[in-house]
Amino acid sequence: MAQNTIPLTDFSYFQSPGATWKLAGDVHSDLSQKSVLTVSPGTGILANVTDFSNPGKDLYTNTQFGDMDLELDYMMAKGSNSGIYLQGRYEIQLLDSWGKTSPAAGDNGGIYERWNEGKPEGQKGYEGHAPRQNASRAPGLWQHMKISFQAPRFSATGQKLDNARILRVELNGVSIQENVELSGYTRGAMDNNEVAKGPLRLQGDHGPVAFRNIKVTSYDKPRPELVDLKYSVYKGRYDAEPDYKNLPPEAEGTSVILSSNVSTFPNDFLIRYTGTIRVKEAGEYNFNLSTLGGRGSMRIKDQVVIPIGQGRGRSRGKVTLPAGDHPFEIFYSKFLDFAKPALGLAIAGPGIREYIISDANVASGDPIDPILVNAPVNTILRSFVDIDTIRVTHAVNVGSAEQVHYTYDMDNGMIVQLWRGNFLDATPMWHSRGDGSSRAMGMLQQFGRPMLAIETLNSANAAWTTDTTGTGFRPKGYVLDDNERPTFRYQVYNMMVNDKTTVLPNAEGIRREVSLAQPAVNLYFRLAAADNIETVSDGLYLLNDKKYYLRIDDAGSAKPVIRDANGQKELIIPIQSKLSYSILF
Repeated sequence: MAQNTIPLTDFSYFQSPGATWKLAGDVHSDLSQKSVLTVSPGTGILANVTDFSNPGKDLYTNTQFGDMDLELDYMMAKGSNSGIYLQGRYEIQLLDSWGKTSPAAGDNGGIYERWNEGKPEGQKGYEGHAPRQNASRAPGLWQHMKISFQAPRFSATGQKLDNARILRVELNGVSIQENVELSGYTRGAMDNNEVAKGPLRLQGDHGPVAFRNIKVTSYDKPRPELVDLKYSVYKGRYDAEPDYKNLPPEAEGTSVILSSNVSTFPNDFLIRYTGTIRVKEAGEYNFNLSTLGGRGSMRIKDQVVIPIGQGRGRSRGKVTLPAGDHPFEIFYSKFLDFAKPALGLAIAGPGIREYIISDANVASGDPIDPILVNAPVNTILRSFVDIDTIRVTHAVNVGSAEQVHYTYDMDNGMIVQLWRGNFLDATPMWHSRGDGSSRAMGMLQQFGRPMLAIETLNSANAAWTTDTTGTGFRPKGYVLDDNERPTFRYQVYNMMVNDKTTVLPNAEGIRREVSLAQPAVNLYFRLAAADNIETVSDGLYLLNDKKYYLRIDDAGSAKPVIRDANGQKELIIPIQSKLSYSILF
């Protein structure tokens, strides 16, 4: 792969940037005021500081791209609009879509509509593609997007043979577009034609936006070929390669493609392929060998690239190859009778996106229909939940129709994760024997190692306990209000605690209200732990490199403290009788 990180130390990578485009060391947006983006001196961030009274212009790269992967961070100002035009012609929309529950093609991560002025009003826009779900963050927060794009294909005479495709768009860790064919350029394209290569274009005339960590992987090199393929089929079970000299084959011949279909046996057979791999571009190549229902191996020039695997499934290997022809050999032994025969090989290399070079007769393993849990109303589901490497065994997942959900750890009185979008994938819990766990399905924000939410401290500098030993912590379950929303209850330091979380208006996040049965002294509440914590204004904070906001709504006269703790920053606050705060994300 030819991966290139676009340097944001100057504008040399771009064509004639307008005056609104600036380089910055940091950038901030106002959560409450539209179209505000402020920059700090430095480099590493590309910011378009504009509004409709001062429209900017689009920014184009000097480099032209065909097939490519694009990965970047971006930040939207409140109410802002921008876009990423692949080849200057196919737009992935960037928009402040914070809180929307039914995103359209014009929302964040959507593939923008095509346009025909000749059609009647209301029908001019067509073939737009909405994201599968809204995985957007709030304005002023960094968002992460990955795009895999396949350019249109043309004949030597310029006739289009294949349409462009958006192979995948991932927003903040959530797949929102997959394998979308584009019959033509979208509205606002730089030209009314399609080409094999074109520039990357960042929209700059619709509103303020910032970008950083822009990485482009180009796929513009010729693919390897398999030629002079010969096969031999042997009957029997083989856990290792036999001595072929003393083993007559049941069938043999030549083939134009790598396939398991050369064997007529359903099980207990071995296929041996030999041939030549023709490499046109020198470099490191990665091979993905699928040998369902058995095991296999691959050698190139007598070098083992993929050793004989164990069981069924896939094996990977890599090797550096010079340009030229290289002899290769593949071994596939099939012996598990419940799996259908399937031999497959995929290759990726320098400037070459992974592709299947076999007949694609490869299943993905035992097909499992996912067991998905939606939350059309306030919904509660208990399960195990994994937070990094820690399994939370008494987790309560709380879902809402507003598509803002959270997981509560009843062993610590802590919200351990919060997400936006679809609710839960319960396949690990309910498929077959299951393991008791479920997975969040939307844009996820986890809050680190589960720890006790309330602690007695002699001072704001005292260490927080790592477990509940000696605290008298006792979970007391939860009660539901008239809308089926839980209030969690627990006892700690002989104090009864009520802990209720609700979804904020417009699905902007959650509001948490913690109250004590009677006033207390020397009690602190652990609001958050993060790699970094920025104070935005009195009671408003940005955490973890601008991944989410925390806003203290009501703490009485108590003042929060930002302190160092185990290589991180920690935000704690005294709690006497009640506390309320919000997480906006």
